[in-house]
Formats: sequence, C-alpha cells, structure tokens
Amino acid sequence: MAPSERPIPQFAAEPPQEPLPYGRWADALGEHFARACAEIESDEEVGDLGPIAWFPDRSYAGRTYIPASSITANGFELFGYVSFTREHPGAEATGFEARADYTDDTAEANPDWKLDLRDEEIGTWRGPQGRVGQITLVWGDALVSNGALAIAELGPTTTDQCQLSEDRFTLISLDNYTGDLLTVRLWGRGGREIASESLYDDE
Repeated sequence: MAPSERPIPQFAAEPPQEPLPYGRWADALGEHFARACAEIESDEEVGDLGPIAWFPDRSYAGRTYIPASSITANGFELFGYVSFTREHPGAEATGFEARADYTDDTAEANPDWKLDLRDEEIGTWRGPQGRVGQITLVWGDALVSNGALAIAELGPTTTDQCQLSEDRFTLISLDNYTGDLLTVRLWGRGGREIASESLYDDE
C-alpha cells in the first residue's frame, strides 16, 4: 500500500459501546448536565431544564463523551455533554466533566432543517509543518426519515461515522485543517445520501 498523501486522523474515536443512557445512569449523568446548565450566564429567560435527550457515547484519548440536549418551557435549547473516564471497560466512571450552552435557534423553529447539529472543540491536533486543526465533538438529530448512518467529512476524506440510535448520532473528527472544514452527511437505509450540512453553513 502506498504512503498516504493526507496523513490525518481517521476513525480515531471508539464507536458507541453502550445503549443510550436510561434509568439510574441517565439520572446520574443528568445531575452533572443540570449543574452545567445552572452555571450558564444569560440576560435571557432561558427557562428550566426539561427532559434530556441523550446521544450515543464516543470515546477519544481516554475520555468518554455523552452529548445531551433539552428544550426548556421557554422554547430555548440547552445543549452540551457529560464526559468521564474509566480505568477499564466495566469500571466505575470517574473524573466527570460537563459543559452546557443554550440557543434559541431550534429545530422546532426551523421546519425546513434536515439535520440539527451541535459541536464543541475538545482538543487540537498538530500535523506536519506546524499545521494545527481542532478535534471536534459533533452531535445531531436526523430530521428526515430513513436515516441510517452519519459520516464526517473533512475535504475529500471521511474521518468518522456513527450509526443512528433513535435518529441521533455522535461524531468526533478533525476540523478546520489546511483550509478544509467539517461537513456531516446522512446516509439512508437504501445506501444513498439523504442530507448534508457544513458546521459553518450559518457563518
């Protein structure tokens, strides 16, 4: 096999290892997420945290990330993630961290959306000749029917993929590297692309 002309991280994160959180595990994660939401500073009346939708877990660099989203009674979306470490598979989760933010730009207010994406930088990656990119956690909802697989693309390179669980997915990918920006594509059960969106469409 010939050397790669584009040596960048591909499929660096572990695929989801557990079902979407439920029961006591969801309650424990929810406490961490609720505390992060309570620390948000805003002049707007965002409202209280509502039921939490959890997204597939992904692990990268020794830390597991479980994203979350919640719609408040005031119509805002609270979104973020809870992360933790385990010494080995099956060990107790420790070292919890949580991040949260909010937006009024929701899928409910945009019925034409096909994908509802959120993202957060979780690290950096340094390539040859001092080039630097961001390692980005992306989580989203498929808002069209028959979605099966979400993929992350950086320029011409597929960098990650995730099977949908209850129409939700989580990706971890290099982004903003050598002029290339991350795009998410949704593939259907029939093996064709049914939606795509750049993280930078609104910029």
